[in-house]
Amino acid sequence: MTCFRRIKSALLMVGILLALIVQSKSTHAQQLQTLTVAGGCFWCVEADFEKVPGVQYAVSGFTGGLIKNPTYKQVTRGGTGHFEAVQISFDSDVVSLDTLLDLFFRSIDPTDTAGQFCDRGDSYRSAVFVTENQRPSAIRAKEQAQAALGQTIVTPILAKVEFYPVDEYHQNFYKQSKLILTRFGPKSKAKAYKAYRESCGRDARIRELWGDKAAFAGG
Repeated sequence: MTCFRRIKSALLMVGILLALIVQSKSTHAQQLQTLTVAGGCFWCVEADFEKVPGVQYAVSGFTGGLIKNPTYKQVTRGGTGHFEAVQISFDSDVVSLDTLLDLFFRSIDPTDTAGQFCDRGDSYRSAVFVTENQRPSAIRAKEQAQAALGQTIVTPILAKVEFYPVDEYHQNFYKQSKLILTRFGPKSKAKAYKAYRESCGRDARIRELWGDKAAFAGG
């Protein structure tokens, strides 16, 4: 075999391997499932669920309202009907839908109809948005959480509708080093997030409600 043929053969093999890698990644991406939940501040929900093994990523955004492509200001001003929500993409071979739903109910105050923790108003209400295939699992998780809590759970299970990602400023807020100006002076987004979470009383309330079953408290 000539040197040219050897090089051609090697390049062909590299091309085949690259095609197999791309095909494998594409197939894996197609196998990911999504769950959309609203649990108050989407910074916190995103931060919580991205820690779960099997969750590939979580995206903050809005859903459940009437306005297409809403802005953060529009939603927080009120009147859009949208919830602050997070779309969780997960590998069901690693973590099940049932596990994620159980974690969700134990990471919020599902007895609160008017918001979550220090955040009040319609956009901060809790909810689970499901496909028809996911609905039985969500109903079962809600019933089990209510039995475990011993209180009425008011978090609704709603039909999954269009999800609108929020602007980049709010994505991955909890882990960014970019400096922003806060009422306490300049802080990185990560430090501002931690200060907000603590002052909002999220983890304290979750521990009060759920005790040793509390999910993510201290996150």
